[in-house]
Amino acid sequence: MDLKNLTIKKLYDGLKNKTFSALEIINYYLKQIEVKDKEIGAYLFIQNKEELLNQAKLIDEKIKNNTLEILNGLPLAVKDNILIENWPTTAASKILENYIASYDATVIQKLKQKNVIFLGKTNLDEFAMGSSTENSAFKITKNPYDLERVPGGSSGGSAAAVAADLALAALGSDTGGSIRQPASLCGIVGLKPTYGAISRFGLIAMASSLDQIGPLTKTVEDAAIIFSEIYGQDKFDSTSYPLNEKFKFEILNPNFEEIKKLKIGLPKEYFVSGLDSKTEKEISQAIENFKKLGFEFKEISLPHTKYALSCYYIIMPAEVSSNLARFDGIRYSRHFNEKNILDLYLQNKSLFGQETKRRIILGTFVLSSGYYDAYYNKAQKIRNIIKQELEEVFQKVDLILSPTSPTVAFKIGEKSNDPLQMYLSDIFTIPANLAGIPAISIPTRKYQKTSKDLPVGFQLMTNHFNEKNILGAGLLYEQEYLN
Repeated sequence: MDLKNLTIKKLYDGLKNKTFSALEIINYYLKQIEVKDKEIGAYLFIQNKEELLNQAKLIDEKIKNNTLEILNGLPLAVKDNILIENWPTTAASKILENYIASYDATVIQKLKQKNVIFLGKTNLDEFAMGSSTENSAFKITKNPYDLERVPGGSSGGSAAAVAADLALAALGSDTGGSIRQPASLCGIVGLKPTYGAISRFGLIAMASSLDQIGPLTKTVEDAAIIFSEIYGQDKFDSTSYPLNEKFKFEILNPNFEEIKKLKIGLPKEYFVSGLDSKTEKEISQAIENFKKLGFEFKEISLPHTKYALSCYYIIMPAEVSSNLARFDGIRYSRHFNEKNILDLYLQNKSLFGQETKRRIILGTFVLSSGYYDAYYNKAQKIRNIIKQELEEVFQKVDLILSPTSPTVAFKIGEKSNDPLQMYLSDIFTIPANLAGIPAISIPTRKYQKTSKDLPVGFQLMTNHFNEKNILGAGLLYEQEYLN
């Protein structure tokens, strides 16, 4: 029985038609993890086998009773900065090594109601700070297409788990590209929804005005299905937005005739030097494919996007320095038994990794007296200009297409000693976070792991709460070029 090419709908149909049982599915993924994850390193924690099998038996009971729903029994991996009650949640940091979550994140609560089966927690850059998953305090995750290369970051564990078939789908978080960039590097789909579309309650905060939870999946259709079950307003997250049933219907039932009428913008600032030749070639082919599908293209200009990276690396560390102040070694988990409170603080703060310390220090600096106006305030003004510029562009076009990452997956260690080169990995993804708009990364074509053919993803962006546009266009592309 070949279970490698399962999607959510294939899983649902297979369970319903009794082609396989939920028990067989869970055993399959446990075997995959046992065999492959030693070399890939996608997971930090695997759920107890007995508990997983008990959950699978409950799904098989649903099949017998004809009460099966679309997400029932879905084997899902979860990035280890999203809380699951009574599970370890480390954010890949030594400072949270002993922390057990005391409640569920809202997205987890919603998925538990749908009887999703959580396989385990995946690796990430510490506190989601990085673009390669090399900054984890526990292990380096490897790219399933080439074990000498990174899977991207910070949701690298989630992306690698889906790409290597160690989970059918996964949840990640995206602050500046942390879902889309690893999705691109691992040849899968990654969706960053509109800021406020999904509750952030139970997500360990990195930069609260930028963070957003989203799915990493094998297909655009799977991303749409998971998104349709986790979006919506939450009383525990004041930034979450009320969205109605029409919103869900349009996501799951796109009108392809209307979708084909959407105009796609190509920002001239995104197609410049810095793109590697393979990426440029693959993106050009994706554009040609969209033209064959009947989409109209228009060149657009986003002149202020050149400031997006600089702007992001002022705002994000400022929010990091505020959000991470709570990790003092007294709350959440304790490592030392110093009698002197100052010594306790100093010992525990030393548990932060190098990149996390770098961002905390940078953030504290830009918020300090005398520098707040010169840096942070100015960055917020530029952020507003970038947001306005995108809103104006969306009066002329419906979608924006760009590369997701300027390069294919790079070698492990290649950029570790050059933070600026590492930060440039997110140059195309950051504007969507600054503006709070939705964006998706989709593979340009179907890739084969056996040939070490490194994947390239293209990014589609659209205006706030117009996920139906990027998912609809992505579905059309997928049906024609990715099946």
